[in-house]
Amino acid sequence: LTSTERAAIDMMMKVIGTATLLAIQAMQASAFSGVPSSFSAEGVHTLAARSAAHTPLFASFDDHVDSNDAPRDALSRRDAAFKIATTTAAIAAVTSAYAPYKANAEEEDGGRLIEFTVNNLDGEEGSTGSFVVKTRPDWAPIGVERFEALAESSFFDGCRAFRVLPGFIVQFGITGNPEVQAKWRSRNLRDDPVKVTNSRGTLVFATAGPNTRTTQLFINLNDRNKFLDKQGFSPIGEVISGMDVVERFYSGYGEGAPSGKGPNQGLIQAKGNSYLEASYPKLSYFSKVSFK
Repeated sequence: LTSTERAAIDMMMKVIGTATLLAIQAMQASAFSGVPSSFSAEGVHTLAARSAAHTPLFASFDDHVDSNDAPRDALSRRDAAFKIATTTAAIAAVTSAYAPYKANAEEEDGGRLIEFTVNNLDGEEGSTGSFVVKTRPDWAPIGVERFEALAESSFFDGCRAFRVLPGFIVQFGITGNPEVQAKWRSRNLRDDPVKVTNSRGTLVFATAGPNTRTTQLFINLNDRNKFLDKQGFSPIGEVISGMDVVERFYSGYGEGAPSGKGPNQGLIQAKGNSYLEASYPKLSYFSKVSFK
């Protein structure tokens, strides 16, 4: 092999490795979807079917061979490897060129500032702090409209951050009052296109599949979550101050049920804060949410 051919094959191996990592991360992403409105066996099977129906990231190389080409067995192994490598590299380059861009807080956007006052930082009652979110209607107008409506109605006051996975996400958005929560459970939103990447500090709606956003959201805790872009998770805003506070949300209960010993989202929906206060008293929560 020439040095050029070896370099092309090296690039192919790197891209294949990246695709494998994306597949693993996609399975992790499916774990923090919002709770569907029904917990019936039919609902579970429907979600399983959606997961199984994902299309491959890349089409087979053989699909692009013209019928007039020479038979594949006439190609030398070296030529075949070189063609695969260069084709894969070209796909990777085109994909990256159209990928969502990283958020920039300095852009003109017409968004609003919302301050979250947090209690129980590090799981300690009386330990408080605050962070500020800036909404970005230029990124996701449908999601921003819903988020601002929830904030204006005091929906988030008293909400617990029921799923905190250090280095990954903080998830919240089930209100402590089951009667209020029930009014929102069937009010699904259409998806916004993903315009910016899931970088650290971005605020995003959780989902149970396409066009199922309601009230649950999460804040990204690192810059390695861009694999969520391909899953359709569209940032609606970003934390512009107080990420140090977000990093102190209590995480000791771990992953939620049934995967872990943390809160069960179905029981939060049904029983609200009475369930969380009794069984998970250290959860950090919002004592006040207001526009600035």
